[in-house]
Amino acid sequence: MTVRLGTRGSALALAQAKMVREAMVGANPGIVIEIVEITTSGDRIQDVPLTPALGQSFFTKELEDALLDGRVDLAVHSSKDLASSMPAGLAMGAFLPREDPRDVLVSASGVGLAGLPEGAKLGTASVRRKSFLRHLRPDLDFLDLRGNVPTRLEKLRSGTYDAIVLAAAGLRRLGLGEHITEHLDCAEVVPSGGQGAVGIQVREDDEATRAAVAAVNHVDTWWEITAERACLHDLGAGCQAPVGVLARLRGGVMEVRGAVASPAEVFRAVESGRPEEAVALGRAVAEGLLTHPGVRSLVQG
Repeated sequence: MTVRLGTRGSALALAQAKMVREAMVGANPGIVIEIVEITTSGDRIQDVPLTPALGQSFFTKELEDALLDGRVDLAVHSSKDLASSMPAGLAMGAFLPREDPRDVLVSASGVGLAGLPEGAKLGTASVRRKSFLRHLRPDLDFLDLRGNVPTRLEKLRSGTYDAIVLAAAGLRRLGLGEHITEHLDCAEVVPSGGQGAVGIQVREDDEATRAAVAAVNHVDTWWEITAERACLHDLGAGCQAPVGVLARLRGGVMEVRGAVASPAEVFRAVESGRPEEAVALGRAVAEGLLTHPGVRSLVQG
C-alpha cells in the first residue's frame, strides 16, 4: 500500500511529516509513505499580521483541498492551525503523542519575562499571546513576528527583538530546545487549542487510509484535542482569536481550562470529567466563557 502524505514545506512541517511516516511504517508493515510538499497561503503571505480577517484555514486550506481532490491521501498538520470546523468529507484520523503544549520565551539576554526591561521589544504574531502577555507585562513593546522557527530565531539574534515567544513543541521537534529561556505558565498564558499535537487528517470515505492512520493514534491526545476543538467550535473561534484552551488527561480525569483575554481582564472557565465526555466538557467550557459580556465579540471578531 502506497500513501501520499501532504505537508507544508517548512523545516518544522517536514519534521512532523517524517514523524508520521516513521510511526505509520512501524505500525503498518509493507506500507510506503510518499511525502508531498504543498505551499499554503500562510507560507506565501509573510508580510501581513496574523488577524482573524485572514480566516481559520490560512495555514491549512491548500492541504485540505489536495486531500479532497485526491492529490494526497492524508494531510499532516500542527493541530493548532486547524479550523474548528472540518470541511465536508474530511475527518481527523489520528494524533501523535502530544509534545509540551506550553508557550516559551526566548530572550537575547537570557532573562525571563519578569526580567525584561520596560519597553523591551517582544516579538510574536499571535493575537492570543499578545493578549495574555499584555496582562502580565503591559509595559513591553509588542511587535509582529512572522516566518518559520529558524527565521524567527535569526531575527532575535540580529537585534530586531529583545525576546520572542514560540511554541515549546516546535523548538523541541527541531532539536532547538536549548534556546528556550523560560516556559510560560499555562495558567497565565493559556495555550492555543491543539498546540503541541500533530494531527493527521483523512478523507471520510477512504477506509484503507483511515485504518492505517488509526494504528498510530495516541488515545489520550485524541481526547484532549477533541475537548479543545469542541470548545473552539462552540466559541466560533479560530487560531487568531484572543482565546486559549487546554485539556489535560491525568489519572483517568480530564480537566479542560479555557480563557479569553480582553484588554481589561481575562475571563476563565474550567470543567472536569471522564475523557469520554470530551466534547461535552469542551462545550461546557465554551458556554461558561460566553456567559461573560463581550466574550462573543472578542472571539468572533
